[in-house]
Amino acid sequence: MTDIFSHAGEKAWEPTPDGNRRRMLVHTDELMMVEFAFEKGGVGALHSHPHVQASYVAEGRFEVTIDGRSEILETGGSFIVPSNLVHGVRALEAGRLVDSFAPHRADFLG
Repeated sequence: MTDIFSHAGEKAWEPTPDGNRRRMLVHTDELMMVEFAFEKGGVGALHSHPHVQASYVAEGRFEVTIDGRSEILETGGSFIVPSNLVHGVRALEAGRLVDSFAPHRADFLG
């Protein structure tokens, strides 16, 4: 079964291995949308995965590093991570990212 609708506040937050929080919003086999919350100074450690990722800064300011290039993005900014590139973020203030993954991240559904 896939989740194709999500209403504000209905999905539960869960801790991430790097000390932040995430909640899976909607997904099909081809696409997934996940919200991540960071406290000021929170880090999404450098990593890579085969999924293409598109991210939207819903709130806050983040230093975003993709393939060795870093930029500061704030509310309303966005970025895309092609498959298998090393990437990560650091929250310069408390904030939230909304990430989309294609295909879906099966490891987030377990």
